[in-house]
Amino acid sequence: MRSGYSDATLIVFGHGSTLNGESGSSVLYHASRLSERRIFSQVCPAFWKQEPNLNQVLARAQSERIYIVPLFISEGHFSEFVVPAALGMRQQNETAFSRVQQLEGRFVVYCRPVGTHPGMTEVVLARAWEVGEEFPFPSQPSPTETTLFIAGHGTPQNCNSRAAIDRQVEEIRSRNIYKSVYPVFIEEEPRIGDAYRLASTKSVALVPFFISDGLHVTEDIPVLLGEPRERVRQRLSEGKPTWRNPTERHGKRTWYSKSVGSHPQVTEIILARVSETEAEEDAPPVHGVG
Repeated sequence: MRSGYSDATLIVFGHGSTLNGESGSSVLYHASRLSERRIFSQVCPAFWKQEPNLNQVLARAQSERIYIVPLFISEGHFSEFVVPAALGMRQQNETAFSRVQQLEGRFVVYCRPVGTHPGMTEVVLARAWEVGEEFPFPSQPSPTETTLFIAGHGTPQNCNSRAAIDRQVEEIRSRNIYKSVYPVFIEEEPRIGDAYRLASTKSVALVPFFISDGLHVTEDIPVLLGEPRERVRQRLSEGKPTWRNPTERHGKRTWYSKSVGSHPQVTEIILARVSETEAEEDAPPVHGVG
């Protein structure tokens, strides 16, 4: 087991976007917080779709030991096949791969995504509580009289896309904190717009299970909840919130939180993803193709 990471580089890795700068904000936020704590020799943000990209950051990494933590929601095709293949850690025909490998003379650890970590349940609950606490109108909603919705993207092409959200729903239901808990999606059933029909309570809390407060969170979901797109885009252009907490519609009073990925607790989950690989490090590293 390792006793520290002062000789290691941590790369906080996100998808990013060339169309929306806010897409990478969570990566930058958590990388900055971890850099300030001086746990690692170097902490770097990196992206797939924007600068600095992952290959650039790897080339500039100053350590022979590198941890890559994907700031992704699910263990889907992209995080488990596309990225490891691009790193040289997984061959196209392999059904499994080692997350700890020696590549081009450096020891690389590709951690699991933050979104599937059990600690994300506390992040969801914190977001749901905090939005009611910040906007207590006419009073902070009681969880036992509130329906909680966890919103995700979803896609019929990949069942893993919704798996992380379904696990959160099952876990929070088992705790009996909220009157009821449901998943809702942009591209799968049940849809986000179904929340008003599904809720059996007047108070509704909706938490977006996304990494950043990008366009899905700030534009698409408010529109699917009934806000006119023109009004949402105008508020975006003016730098204003695109959802007013709470908003009453269809007989429901809805509180809509920020994304889970931008919550400060995710910084600790990134560290947890790094530390849990130590058992794998005890085994001899697998040599990659690099």
